Amino acid sequence: MPPKFIIGLRREDKNPWERRVPIIPEHVSGLVNEDGLEVLVQESALRAIKAEEYISAGAKIVEDLSPCNTIFAVKEVPVKLLLKGKTYVFFSHTIKGQSYNMPMLRRLMELGCQLIDYEKMVDDKGRRLVFFGKYAGLAGMIDTLWALGQRLKSEGRPDPFSAIKRACTYTDLATAERALQKAGQKLASGAMPEALAPLVIGFTGYGHVSQGAQEILRSFPVEEIAPEELEPLFRKPAAGLNDRIFKVVFREEHMAEPVAPGKDFELQDYYKNPEKYRSRFEKYIPYLTVLVNGIYWEARYPRLVTKDHLKKLYGGKSLPRLRVIGDISCDTEGAIECNVKSTDIGNPVYTYDPKRGAVTDGCQGPGPVVLAVDNLPAELPRESSGAFSAALLPFVAEIAKADMSVKFENCLLSEPVKKAMIVYKGELTPAYRYLEKFLRGKP
Repeated sequence: MPPKFIIGLRREDKNPWERRVPIIPEHVSGLVNEDGLEVLVQESALRAIKAEEYISAGAKIVEDLSPCNTIFAVKEVPVKLLLKGKTYVFFSHTIKGQSYNMPMLRRLMELGCQLIDYEKMVDDKGRRLVFFGKYAGLAGMIDTLWALGQRLKSEGRPDPFSAIKRACTYTDLATAERALQKAGQKLASGAMPEALAPLVIGFTGYGHVSQGAQEILRSFPVEEIAPEELEPLFRKPAAGLNDRIFKVVFREEHMAEPVAPGKDFELQDYYKNPEKYRSRFEKYIPYLTVLVNGIYWEARYPRLVTKDHLKKLYGGKSLPRLRVIGDISCDTEGAIECNVKSTDIGNPVYTYDPKRGAVTDGCQGPGPVVLAVDNLPAELPRESSGAFSAALLPFVAEIAKADMSVKFENCLLSEPVKKAMIVYKGELTPAYRYLEKFLRGKP
């Protein structure tokens, strides 16, 4: 009799806004009927996809996932709920040695488990294969435009953005896009005060997050310009510029420059030796009304926006142009230093006061409004889950049927899965042994 391969879909319980799933019913049907897997779906009152849909696809709704060999989730599994010897697949948030998840990682090792992290499933060029990034960009941009409308409304300025709602309040992305198109029509008619023109939205990066955010601007009249065109743009009269958004995309060479005089920017050298570079992004900030950050950042790279620069920018008599920072990447005190705390979908923004270094929830007050939601794709749960599931699907049966009793080097898994295997049979795999020092509490 052939072995029985059972996978489980865990319910999400990290916060009340997390309604996503890693595998949708449409794909469950194929896993059951074509790959011969049994699929158990844990009961959930929050999940955006209903139990009936999974039942129709051939899954069983259960409370207990202990019969499963492999358990898929979106967010981390609480330490007390981890089961001995299981293969877990989720976003573990451990690869930077995050202290808050070291107890979970330690427990996975004690229980002899396997841990596969979606974030590290990459191709031979290091490009991520399984991700929600585009939907973080889509939801984050909708929320950023909502925040802009609320900020301008609090200033008593008429604007075409104040009717935009948060992404989570729309029934789906199509409904949100129809509302955005109406706002775009108002902007095209010149509904924005000339005092706000030219309205510039800057995007950092060009990956999935940034692409998703830029996609939202399709609903608006947009003129794209290069970073070097910003300063000349502001020498033009504002009259006639209040019927569009000026869009600017910043690449690495616009964000950083060599410290050594006379040196040219070299992309690969920047990634290998970021300590040889410093930020040059401050020269662009005074021209931006909105900054949308979509880059991956680590502490070894220079920051884009510092608290010191904002203090200088907001230290004058006139109000700077910068109204909103949509930090979609959401690295607390990272590339955007004034992102001092992450927020949730229910209370997504705060205003950072550069003079006091303090924050106030909402869109009012001195300083820029900061959007810092750390699970933005959850605002579009069905669409984001569908795209994620499609990307994950080619690996699901492979993971479920893999023989995890052999040595790691002999495990017949594809390279993307092996690269993402942080823990195997209770031990850190070679690529992740650097985490031992974090497990010992010594970063």
